Amino acid sequence: MKRIILGIEGMSCSACSQGIEKYIKKQDGIVDVSVNLVMANATIDYDETKLDKAKIEKFIKDVGFKSTGIYKLKDEKEGNKEKILFIIFSILAVVVLYVSMFSMFGVPLPRFLDYNSNPKTYAIVLLVLVIPFLIYGFDVIKSGIKCLILRIPNMDTLVTLGVISSLGYSIYSFVMIMLGESSFVHNLYFESCAIIIYFIKLGRFIDKSNKAKTRDAIKKLVQITPSVATLKVGSEEKEVTIDEIQKGDTLICRPGEKIAVDGIIVSGETHIDESFITGESMPVKKVKGDNVVAGSINFDGYFEYEAKRIGKESTVSEIVRLVVEATNTKMKISKLADKVSGIFVPCVMAIALITFVVYLCLGQGFNVALNFFVTVLVVACPCALGLSTPLAIVISEGKCASRGILVKNSETLEIASKVNTVVFDKTGTLTYGNLKIAKFINFNKMDEKEILKYVYSLEKLSSHPIKNAFIESANTQNIKGLNVSNFENIDGMGIIGDVEGKRIICGNYKLLEKYKIKNDYQDKVKEVSELGSFVYVVINKELVGLYIVSDIIKEDAKDIVKSLQSRHIEVVMLSGDSKEVAERRAKELNIKTVFSEVLPSEKSKIINELKKQNKVVLMCGDGVNDSPALATSDIGASISNGTDIAISSSDVVLMSDNLMKIIDLLDIGKKTIKNIKQNLFWAFFYNTLMIPIATGMFSFLGIAINPMIAGISMVLSSLTVVLNALRLKK
Repeated sequence: MKRIILGIEGMSCSACSQGIEKYIKKQDGIVDVSVNLVMANATIDYDETKLDKAKIEKFIKDVGFKSTGIYKLKDEKEGNKEKILFIIFSILAVVVLYVSMFSMFGVPLPRFLDYNSNPKTYAIVLLVLVIPFLIYGFDVIKSGIKCLILRIPNMDTLVTLGVISSLGYSIYSFVMIMLGESSFVHNLYFESCAIIIYFIKLGRFIDKSNKAKTRDAIKKLVQITPSVATLKVGSEEKEVTIDEIQKGDTLICRPGEKIAVDGIIVSGETHIDESFITGESMPVKKVKGDNVVAGSINFDGYFEYEAKRIGKESTVSEIVRLVVEATNTKMKISKLADKVSGIFVPCVMAIALITFVVYLCLGQGFNVALNFFVTVLVVACPCALGLSTPLAIVISEGKCASRGILVKNSETLEIASKVNTVVFDKTGTLTYGNLKIAKFINFNKMDEKEILKYVYSLEKLSSHPIKNAFIESANTQNIKGLNVSNFENIDGMGIIGDVEGKRIICGNYKLLEKYKIKNDYQDKVKEVSELGSFVYVVINKELVGLYIVSDIIKEDAKDIVKSLQSRHIEVVMLSGDSKEVAERRAKELNIKTVFSEVLPSEKSKIINELKKQNKVVLMCGDGVNDSPALATSDIGASISNGTDIAISSSDVVLMSDNLMKIIDLLDIGKKTIKNIKQNLFWAFFYNTLMIPIATGMFSFLGIAINPMIAGISMVLSSLTVVLNALRLKK
């Protein structure tokens, strides 16, 4: 299976996107399709043995739309040509209204335009004026006809039926006027055709402008990297473009400059502003060996760095790809709106036809029946319904990205609004993970440095954060490592291996039990049980010592726990530490529920047990040994170092160590769902209110509208939804 994201031109409502999805899904070789109305693209999974890009683009063309190729998120500036064209037709629309309607209100008209005294001239002028509008709206008419033929009617279909019906009857009336039947001058609807097309174009003009605004936060990521960089070639410096940089090149960065590509510092030190990716405003100190991310700003130092990830491999490109894909995924509430849109257009067509027939049966005349038929078709255009969900999703995704929260699936925002339990891994999440050796107890009087040399040699091969405590201690004492063979990592217990011919075991009490190592020092262990995590050291099956490793609680850990509890969200802590150590940490953080001595494989079982209690669980961990638990939880949130985005198995990546980002995620989720529900309410309310009025049901009360007013109402309904969605930017 292969995935491709294509740009699509010409979509105007959810019925358009639904129609494309339905048609393409029917084709052989298509696995899945998700069309995004706001981003104007489609994510398509397909069998590459049956299809290729050209064939898929043909499917899009067959359904009446145009593929713009591989989707690229770039700055789309509104062309002057389109603006000028819109201004010209705005003036023409005023002229049409002046000629056709102003005489009703006593506004003076030239005599040759008076429909009473010169009906033929009046009819010819209106016909001439409507022709440019038919050309202007040809894309709408073409799409409407094509979608009707393919039996996937959309908004364009409704408009097309209304315009063609009005135009056909008007041409018939025009011919009768030319034949001398001047009474048919009252049956001309040329102005309705023109104004309906104008308001459809007005709505699209406004929608396009507002949709572009919703992509601003994501566009900033695309534009964040500089276009040039300074390349070091021997002892010389050379300015090159980003495209010229190759992996392994050495680049120079001076104070105030942006980092061109992802890399690693090879000389110098500085402070770097990574706020665009982490959401944190404070510059971060970077020294030799540290990673740097493209787009970051060098704050105060000179350094040289080696290019490691360029082009599509860069962190920025990966974020943009994931955010774009996230906006293409659909929430359950979005799928409901899509389903409604899919049956809405055929229902409206049926209502319009029934209205037309009823008025004919009541003897109201063909022109009256046609007027109501067209009004129903135009007023019920599902623009607002189609925009209600995707606009809010795109804005919220961009908001999350700008705050250093990378959400990989839009459904995560929906789940975030329902979270009532947050589970934290302890080490590296609630604590810094900067473990230090707090105490060493020697059980057999062996030289302490000698023991550390064996332990350090083994620990430096480990993947657990606890290794850092031994590496730091060994470096401080200038201890060099020894050769290790037969190394083995035993998940949740410790490590074993052969060092210089000696069998070394380092781990917790479970490892002692596994290898049946006798422990005669239980009383000594109890005395220090609350100081930190235990690492027993066994050499050739003899217990020789005990290291006590302690960690530091993060500054914002208490704040996040307090904030969550104030929102009536249960906080749970998971830890592989002993019961005494875990409970002491939990007490410091005021966490009531704590699971200690938990193996990584057992964490997912605990998450499942919580979910069985009807709890919606967000699990926050470091993304390494917490992967099973992150995948099992309703939302898995991992803390990233800013470059490991692609390999994370979580739903959300926090691009900094700031745990308060979880509060941001939950708040954005709740506000997004609330906003979508408001949008859907107004969209449904508008159609529920306007369709009966359009059918003339309330004419006896003096409440009625014509096709032109219907066009204005349709634009205003879409505008209401757009403006409400834009409130999320605040």
